[in-house]
Amino acid sequence: MRRQGWAAFCAVTLVLSGCSEREVAGTWSNASGSVALSRDDSTLYVVDADNGILAVVDTERREKVGEVRVGPRPERVTVGPDDTVYVTNRGGRSVSVIRKGDAVEAARVDVGVEPTGLTVSPDGRTLYVVNSATRTSSEHGSLTAIDTASLTARWELPLGEEPRGIALLEDGRKAAVTLFRQGDVMTVDLTDADRPRVVREGTDLNARANRASSRPGRVSDLDTPLPPGSSQGPRTFRARGMVDLLGAPDGRRLFAPVLWSREDPLASSPDDGMGGGGSMYGGGTPCGAGVGGGVVAAGLITFNAEDDVPVPVVDDLDECKPPPEEKPDFPTSLIASPSMMTPLQGPAAAVVDPSGAWLFLVNQETNNVAIVPAWRRSGEDLPNKASSVRQVVEVGAGPNGIAITRDGRKAYVYNAFDHTLSILVNGGEGLSETVFVEGEPLALAGDVLSPMAAAGRRLFFTAADPKMTSPMVAVSCGSCHLGGREDGHVWGFPDGPRQTPSLAGRMTTSTAPFHWSGEFSGLGEFMNATVIDRMGGSQLDTDTVSKLAAFIDSIPATDNPNHGQPLTESQTRGAALYKKAACDTCHSGTLLTNNTNADVGTLVRTGVLLDAPRVMMSGLNTPSLLGVGRTAPYLHDGSAPTLRARLMNGRETNQHGQTSQLSDADVDDLVAYLQTL
Repeated sequence: MRRQGWAAFCAVTLVLSGCSEREVAGTWSNASGSVALSRDDSTLYVVDADNGILAVVDTERREKVGEVRVGPRPERVTVGPDDTVYVTNRGGRSVSVIRKGDAVEAARVDVGVEPTGLTVSPDGRTLYVVNSATRTSSEHGSLTAIDTASLTARWELPLGEEPRGIALLEDGRKAAVTLFRQGDVMTVDLTDADRPRVVREGTDLNARANRASSRPGRVSDLDTPLPPGSSQGPRTFRARGMVDLLGAPDGRRLFAPVLWSREDPLASSPDDGMGGGGSMYGGGTPCGAGVGGGVVAAGLITFNAEDDVPVPVVDDLDECKPPPEEKPDFPTSLIASPSMMTPLQGPAAAVVDPSGAWLFLVNQETNNVAIVPAWRRSGEDLPNKASSVRQVVEVGAGPNGIAITRDGRKAYVYNAFDHTLSILVNGGEGLSETVFVEGEPLALAGDVLSPMAAAGRRLFFTAADPKMTSPMVAVSCGSCHLGGREDGHVWGFPDGPRQTPSLAGRMTTSTAPFHWSGEFSGLGEFMNATVIDRMGGSQLDTDTVSKLAAFIDSIPATDNPNHGQPLTESQTRGAALYKKAACDTCHSGTLLTNNTNADVGTLVRTGVLLDAPRVMMSGLNTPSLLGVGRTAPYLHDGSAPTLRARLMNGRETNQHGQTSQLSDADVDDLVAYLQTL
């Protein structure tokens, strides 16, 4: 049966029903994130980051039969053609290797900093590992190739900033790698096994998604600033949080779960018929007025993989439909729920079923799985014509991985906050078919966080709890603070442009006053203003605030390749310059902030979006510099792409420290020291 006919048949037969008896590409993976299956589907492997284990499940007996202690904070797992299991240890700069049937690691291989995505070549000879940063630089990541026979590194190739996911193309001759914060894809040529090369550093994805913003009369064309708290022109968005990349079984397409983050100025009160429900983050989703949703929305990017490099196929997000030159034969770029009362948020993992007709999207912040047709966006089996989602299946808390059997009859989802496994099966026939959760969740591990921090994590990452948000908004704290860190995004708030600050390892709850302009003296006041006025939630009681605080203070610091090592000569000179330039006047103490406001010459006084008058008078609150090397871009408006750019721009003014005396070489030394913090 040709692909078109098979896809048409499976479009009616839905999913998990055996539409899989056809040849698939050797690069296709039936798993994503924290879950993987053995080659015969008899054994399921699940990594639990909190407990540092690989849980082993007998799928026929539906029973946990063992666990293997791996490295700190295991992130993802994959299985090679010979059933060898590989686990990236994000907190250990390593990959654990486990042979099938063994109860202990066979080896632990050193790689780069915070390894995440991994995959094995179709011939099983090479393991590719994506490192978020390298051991020598926090400014870019890398791709490491490991010989699976000797378990030694063949090479390490520098990539862009904060890479995460990987998918192989053309039978392993190329690789596509996602850039997490930038929301884009790099392409690597692997044809020469010993000399890989980056052939494209990114795509025009964001330009394609915002075609409307280039039309006459848009925000970019304004010659005068917008009044504070107002919005004009089209909604523009940028892809963020591109954590994963998965291929269709036939190898012709790639799919990337993303978040669409709003770029144009936000109105101070969007209760104007736009579906915002009166909260600042509401009514800001793509597609125009009246659809609800918030300023961060779940999305799915399709890439055609038949060209020399992956080419994005994406809707114009101002209208949520393909451009005239594209056929509507790909999933909608906005993944909207068929029911506003069942929001979809925080896409963390995804997999295409063996037939290639259906895609399962795991949403960590709404605890569900959305089932989406992979080659179309309409049909009588789709219940809501405004959504291409066929069905939403509720699972446990914080799901972050999925695997589907090779016969397409079952899927397994790991619920990381519950430490449980949900099993999905198909029932019914034809248009009445539905996927449901079979039996009770299977417990695989226990909580190691304190009860307060564990409860706080659920609150922090929920976009479905009415205490924290509303269905009209459906965002969580984690929708902007990705993984408890930051999204690299600059928001157009009514009081001015504001970049999302990182919360990782900074003991943020001890740094009052809060917010970029320091207007909140207490944590409860700050959280309630954010949850009620922005997220559409309700009043938080003291206990809820305490739980959120406990989790925020438990977020581990970002792994810094320059921290904890003896200072180099350049870093030593930089440490002296840190004091000489009076950086320690404001960035002082163990948290590297004195928690006071200052005007360091970075307030936005010209352009489309200005800092509010009260901010002009009071200045900005001093941020912590802990982990600053991996939090680019810099400043409250994100205007400095690198630390060096910040120091070079305006150093003669002495507004941001005593910088006029610094030579270019001094700046380099100071940057080298800042990257150790």
